[in-house]
Amino acid sequence: MALARLQGIHRVNRAFQSVSVSPFYGSYWGRLNATSEVDNMLGQNGSEFTVQLGGTRWMSMMKVPRGAQQTSLKVTMLSPGFVYEPYEPRKPIPFWKRWFTPSGWRRTKEDLILEMKTAYAIARLRKKKGYSKKLFYQNAVTLYKEINTVLANGDITSLRKTVTEKMYSTLKNELKRRESMWNRVHWELVEPLVRIRTLRARMIALDKNDLDKAFIQLTVEFLAKQRFEAYDSKGSVVAGDKNKEVLVRDIWVFERSLFHPGADWRLCARLSP
Repeated sequence: MALARLQGIHRVNRAFQSVSVSPFYGSYWGRLNATSEVDNMLGQNGSEFTVQLGGTRWMSMMKVPRGAQQTSLKVTMLSPGFVYEPYEPRKPIPFWKRWFTPSGWRRTKEDLILEMKTAYAIARLRKKKGYSKKLFYQNAVTLYKEINTVLANGDITSLRKTVTEKMYSTLKNELKRRESMWNRVHWELVEPLVRIRTLRARMIALDKNDLDKAFIQLTVEFLAKQRFEAYDSKGSVVAGDKNKEVLVRDIWVFERSLFHPGADWRLCARLSP
């Protein structure tokens, strides 16, 4: 039994490629490529690797927000308004426990399901939108730099198209709190980033009978050197030092609709590193 489980995991692991991704506001203020082998393993059971808002939920006990608990949702929805299965690092377990104990087998099964959910979401994204890891990372870094720069400048009105409605409200409140402490700030990203990698991918379907009406969420880790300095109303430095580089790790969740014409990636959440 343990050998069979090991062989199953090995087949899936061979179907993934390790990736690298990178992180400002969080501290101061993966396996992504699904190959044809993974597609074959997933077969026609795609609904098992998504969460449905308007019908039965598969492979998940997640509670959907009250506003989403409807028997029918209009496909004009611009964002689900929540992060499906927010990323949390898995605690490592010893090899012997993983492969030779019932609890280890259960953990291995859970890990496999998590990986297959990511594989399925990426496969659907690639099929519908021609996903390219390289282009996505370029876009993610651009958004990361743009959003942090705009926040530092203190005017977020230009972010309405690059963040979700809920995230816009969150950033607006954060900016108000920051302005109550500091008069202005200096922020600078040192490029290139140290690392950028995808931690998780998830698909949120609006209709279990039509998986094209869905959203994809990619959780990305940014590890980057940054320069930061905050000033009071007199121009005196009250925090940070713009002459020093600080290594910062951020985890952002980007979201994209599979069915809205011209839809692009938007920031929908920032998770605690």
